[in-house]
Amino acid sequence: MLLFTLIYLTGSEQVVSGFTKYGYPQQLRIVLGIAKPAAAIVLLLPGFALLKEWAYAGTPFAWVMAFIAHYSAGDGVQVWSMPLALLALLIVSYVTRPASRRLMPLPAAA
Repeated sequence: MLLFTLIYLTGSEQVVSGFTKYGYPQQLRIVLGIAKPAAAIVLLLPGFALLKEWAYAGTPFAWVMAFIAHYSAGDGVQVWSMPLALLALLIVSYVTRPASRRLMPLPAAA
């Protein structure tokens, strides 16, 4: 997510034309260019349990919408499979994160 920040915010021709192709407004490109790296930083830093929950909740929305946009546009599997692969990694990250990075500890098994 951190790598795409400059591409989104500088208005790369490929990104601008991609947002146009999928019918998204260019303002969304700016919002995602700020929100994606912010979420990545929050997920990488220790602490910030509440912000982590928001990052874990918001990031899948972006990736699911990316999948839907690519799939609906008829893009090949190599394009729309990336958001799904990232989503799988995020789920593994969420499930396996240590208790110190959770908002509330998991209940003990009976």
